Amino acid sequence: MNLRAVFGLNVQRLRREKGLSQEQLSFASGRTRGYISSVEAGRRNATLDTLEVLATALGVEPKDLITATVPKRPTGRSTKQPARGSKD
Repeated sequence: MNLRAVFGLNVQRLRREKGLSQEQLSFASGRTRGYISSVEAGRRNATLDTLEVLATALGVEPKDLITATVPKRPTGRSTKQPARGSKD
């Protein structure tokens, strides 16, 4: 995966984790909603200035936006507690 795609996916993931819409992030960063959308889709080649602005708006370090993360996957193990009265 190229760096532009990693950047876009991280912006999208962090924005969603913080409960922000693209419009809210656009207001916080001074960029347009269309620009945010293009960055998240990997269609924009953002500058270092934009990297810094978006990191600040999201409350993270710039490195957090360009570091590839491995998605968390379920382990396949059940996390259910045994039923009451069960001998497990």
